[in-house]
Amino acid sequence: MTEKKVKATLLDADEFERTLSRLAHEITERHANLEQLAIIGIRTRGEFIGRRIADLLADLEGNEIKFGTVDVTFYRDDFRTHLPSPEIGPTNIPFGVDNLQIVLVDDVLYTGRTVRAAINSIMDFGRPAAIELAVLVDRGHRELPIRADYLGRNLPTASNEHIHVHVVEVDGVDEVLLLDYGQ
Repeated sequence: MTEKKVKATLLDADEFERTLSRLAHEITERHANLEQLAIIGIRTRGEFIGRRIADLLADLEGNEIKFGTVDVTFYRDDFRTHLPSPEIGPTNIPFGVDNLQIVLVDDVLYTGRTVRAAINSIMDFGRPAAIELAVLVDRGHRELPIRADYLGRNLPTASNEHIHVHVVEVDGVDEVLLLDYGQ
């Protein structure tokens, strides 16, 4: 088994918070009418990052922002081959998506396959006016033509490196780590 080791802390808790704040401000700059906006976080860590962005938007604008979560497990094209015992959670979209501006939120953008699966899942709920993507970190290595509309940090990685995002709600700390899995 390949041993992983922490190569660097890319974002500490303060940088993490500032990055989320900047993402929220960028979203408000593009969306004059937040009543037609909804944030949908991709489980697991995208859910918590999305919730925080929705809360920041609510604080900035004084209105509650529609928020939901999506689990993409059964929509992934590698469900049967690369996920031997997937952790399945609920999709919770407690509003109609028709004609809404959706901002889909994830922690790390890598191949694009998770985002594709999330879009497929959302389309089962209706037809949004648009779907945009907000990610905390883009690590490169895309396999599908997907890019973030709102990007926290662009942190290209080597093939043996991985980005791990820790959120206080799950891990007890907010940070982004670069891990080295060796050769």
